Amino acid sequence: MAEPEKKELQIEIDETTAQGIYSNLAFLTHSEQEFIMDFIFMSPQQPKAKVRSRIITSPKHAKRFFMALMDNIKKYESRFGTIPIDNAPGASGNGPTDLYN
Repeated sequence: MAEPEKKELQIEIDETTAQGIYSNLAFLTHSEQEFIMDFIFMSPQQPKAKVRSRIITSPKHAKRFFMALMDNIKKYESRFGTIPIDNAPGASGNGPTDLYN
């Protein structure tokens, strides 16, 4: 039986996207069909914050992303030590879950 042909994925990134966007606050919410992740920068002593990026994805992809992130956190902590958590993530009622830096 012949092995299936392996396809190589080439990913390109433009210079602006490669610079990235800093976020220290995230709001997460979901429906049956999708997960929505809003990434926000909250400046100290400012009453307003602006969403810098919104990612909308399927539940299956959100779970794969979560698993990949957990794997990377484990690798990071084995190399650099435990990451302290000052503010635990929490959910407020039926609203979005917020994650603080």
